[in-house]
Amino acid sequence: MDKISMTRRAFVTSASAVGLVGASGLALPYYSRANQRPAFTHGIQSGDVDATSGMVWTRTDRPSRVMFEVSSTENFANAVRLAPLDTSPASDYTVKRLLTDLASDQDIFYRMVAADLADINAVSEPIVGRFRTAPASKRDIRFAWSGDTAGQGWGIDETGMKTYATIAKHTPDFFLHSGDTVYADGAMKDEVDLPNGDKWKNTVLIDEKRKVAETLDEYRAQWKYNMMDKNVLALSAICPTFYQWDDHEVLNNWSDSKDLTADDRYTEKSIHVLAARAARAFHEMTTIRYELSEPGRVYRKIAYGPLLDVFFLDMRSYRGPNGPDMQETMTPQSRILGEQQIKWLKRELANSNATWKIIAADMPLGLVVWNDGTKKVGAEAVSNGDNGPAKGRELEIADLLRYIKNAGISNTVWLTADVHYTAAHYYNPDKAQFEDFNAFWEFVSGPIHSGTFGPNGFDMTFGPELKFIKAPTAEQGQNLPPLAGLQFFGLVDIDGATEQLTVRLMDRDDSELYKVTLDPVRSA
Repeated sequence: MDKISMTRRAFVTSASAVGLVGASGLALPYYSRANQRPAFTHGIQSGDVDATSGMVWTRTDRPSRVMFEVSSTENFANAVRLAPLDTSPASDYTVKRLLTDLASDQDIFYRMVAADLADINAVSEPIVGRFRTAPASKRDIRFAWSGDTAGQGWGIDETGMKTYATIAKHTPDFFLHSGDTVYADGAMKDEVDLPNGDKWKNTVLIDEKRKVAETLDEYRAQWKYNMMDKNVLALSAICPTFYQWDDHEVLNNWSDSKDLTADDRYTEKSIHVLAARAARAFHEMTTIRYELSEPGRVYRKIAYGPLLDVFFLDMRSYRGPNGPDMQETMTPQSRILGEQQIKWLKRELANSNATWKIIAADMPLGLVVWNDGTKKVGAEAVSNGDNGPAKGRELEIADLLRYIKNAGISNTVWLTADVHYTAAHYYNPDKAQFEDFNAFWEFVSGPIHSGTFGPNGFDMTFGPELKFIKAPTAEQGQNLPPLAGLQFFGLVDIDGATEQLTVRLMDRDDSELYKVTLDPVRSA
């Protein structure tokens, strides 16, 4: 290339050109002064992708005008330029938008460039991500799921959050994050002494992770911390994440009855104030779609072609207060999903024409999760631990399962995390106290990068049968660090030809622990 045909950018960034400009005493152009240009601080994300649209997200280091280009080719030939969007301190310099009018079953490349609002000629380096839209016809589908990121004080060590990198190797169509996407109540230390005499070192740590989150900025920082991990960033750049939340986005086991009076970690004692700040941060920092009819809503359906619909539940926002959970009639206090969400779920399940209906639940149905784990009292999840007829929150689930049976809704599979181990459960009405439902599977997988716990006991109201489990042994104890290897995720493959659904339970070293293939029930 001769000097005439070299671009100006190639010239000023070459070693000889920099030397020449420096020797001449001339000032470098703005775009060659990295510290005076805007920068993208926490990578790029996509999410909630369907056949014709998908959310994208990024964050800048200052008030910026973010320009967007969308293309079906990696070289951005014939790219479509969209109207720019501005970032501001009001949303912590984050920006997200819904890309629309996309072709189905198509690789989509999106590129962003930021210009400093105070000096519009100071422009950032571009940042690029990609995803694939859902198919309009039958094809193979693969997705991963897990939950529980950076909990119990186990943060970013020298290895990083390895399970994210392991998932990326499988090039899933999307990653379903089943809740506890952050641990806002889990203060971290630089080092943790391990029982064998070794030390866990959080080699990356920020001040906002050294205490529980209370302010809006501290809640925002929970996600920013996770996005400092190289493996999280790498997966987000190539794979959409479908988010739901559970309790640790706010604080452990929160409901309206949460009393922080005696918790010295918190100066803000109102659970409602904390939940409001956490919810705002959750929507600002993730690619979850906005629902105009209820801004801030988490439950939703993502249609992913003729073979798959995914129904995301919110088992946190509409629940009654945590307590004994032994009510014999369904009331607002005994609900976990809430009347409006149940009506929505029944309607959307009945209207679904997809072969498989994945119900993404942030808590398991038949495992006993105590509100007070030390005393083993109070219900935190669905089950109340009495092994009897449906009571309390079980009433709402029993009503849903009965409806699914009576409406002839087939091929429902439940996916969840929360309990920090991996398992496969088969719910058998022949073994249940409440029998008016069709048998179904529930698969548990997690943590993706947190302490490993369990196993939990069963409540037999819905007749769960344990088909597989991988959890700490009594000798290993509880709250095992990620380096112990008991970090888990699940892979779901749907065959485009046979429509069979295969579930594999995996560990962070990519070992296959369990596999089962389910045949679809065909309509008569």
